[in-house]
Amino acid sequence: MNIAGRKFLLVEDEPVIGFALEDMMIEEGAETQFASSLDAGHALADSHQFDAAVLDVNLHGRDSYSLARKLLERGAAVVFATGYGIEPLPEDLAKIETVAKPYNIDAIRAAFQRVETTAG
Repeated sequence: MNIAGRKFLLVEDEPVIGFALEDMMIEEGAETQFASSLDAGHALADSHQFDAAVLDVNLHGRDSYSLARKLLERGAAVVFATGYGIEPLPEDLAKIETVAKPYNIDAIRAAFQRVETTAG
C-alpha cells in the first residue's frame, strides 16, 4: 500500500511516539488524524472515512480491538503497534499485521505492504 495520498487514523497514547509517527506519516505524504485515546479514536472513526490506521494495542489499559473491527468493517487497512511484544490477538483479528515499538517508517511501510499483499 502506498502511504502517500492516503488518509490515516493514528491512535497512540504516548504523545512522543504518536507525534513521531504522525511526523513520519506526513513526510511520506499521508493525511493524518491523531487520537491519544480509544474514545477519541472512535469519535474520529465515526466522523471521518479512513483508508488505513495504525493503532496502539493498549491505550491507557484498554485494547483497541473494537476500533480495529470498526475500521475493518468500513474497508480500512489496519496495523497494530505494541510495546509489549507481539501477543496473540483475538481470533477474528489474528491476521492483522503488528509492528513492535520502537518502530520506524520502514517497519510501517513493510506492514502495510504485507496487508496489501494478503488482501490482494
